[in-house]
Amino acid sequence: MSGTRGWMAVLLLALCVGTAGAAETVEASRADGARTPLRVYAPARSAPCAPLALFSPGLGADERSYAYLAQALADDGWRVVVMGHRESGSKPLHEALREDGIKAGVRAMVTDPALYRDRQLDVDAALRWARRICAPPFVALAGHSMGGVTTMIEAGARDLLGVAGQDRFDAYVVLSPEGPQPVFAPHAWRGVRKPVLMLTGTRDAGVGGDWHWRTEAYADLPPGCAWLGVIDGASHFNFGGIGPGHAEVTPLVVAATRDFLDGARAGACPALHAAAGLRLQHK
Repeated sequence: MSGTRGWMAVLLLALCVGTAGAAETVEASRADGARTPLRVYAPARSAPCAPLALFSPGLGADERSYAYLAQALADDGWRVVVMGHRESGSKPLHEALREDGIKAGVRAMVTDPALYRDRQLDVDAALRWARRICAPPFVALAGHSMGGVTTMIEAGARDLLGVAGQDRFDAYVVLSPEGPQPVFAPHAWRGVRKPVLMLTGTRDAGVGGDWHWRTEAYADLPPGCAWLGVIDGASHFNFGGIGPGHAEVTPLVVAATRDFLDGARAGACPALHAAAGLRLQHK
């Protein structure tokens, strides 16, 4: 993030995550013996096996976060699982902030390879748990901020941390994507081949500068089915469903994400439509 104000945004997001609505909280076993908390939103429409959307929260957030988006996708017929990444949740973040201060503590965590490997284990555990219910016909991975890094690593973006993803999903959604440095190499995204939607906002600053830095990931994606949405006035908080102005931002996030995933699930690159406050690009 840009300056102390940006690092404060991460802290506030961790402290002010929204809690989920009607959903079930379970735990899934990881390969290393740890357990991953999952917040599961059942699909509103009856189907033999619903499509699956996993969500990876940002630093300091947990499985109760992003309820606005999870519930909307469940209402649209998806089974939604929000993962709780314990090693990069609120307690470890608060400890890092207390020891190192805001800027250094956050930076140390978002560039720690071990935390991304733990997140990969959480993704594995969530997939195995969901597939015990049924074999979903379509699987998507979405994430915000550090969860967006997790998502892009899984999709095949080349990181500088030595963490490799497996590209096990049919489509990807990234809220507040990270540009090059400190996690991703220049041109890290050229190997991503699946449909991707990236969303940022004009107040969504990051470690590389203002919101334009976040669009560099989209610019590097190969042609195929890639979309970028920029929401006027949207801050980093707003994608978490909090902060001033979030009530205007979250419906735009929901609509773009829902339309993108429904189109990709139907086997076509969706034709997304701009709305008041939302600018779109595609290639």
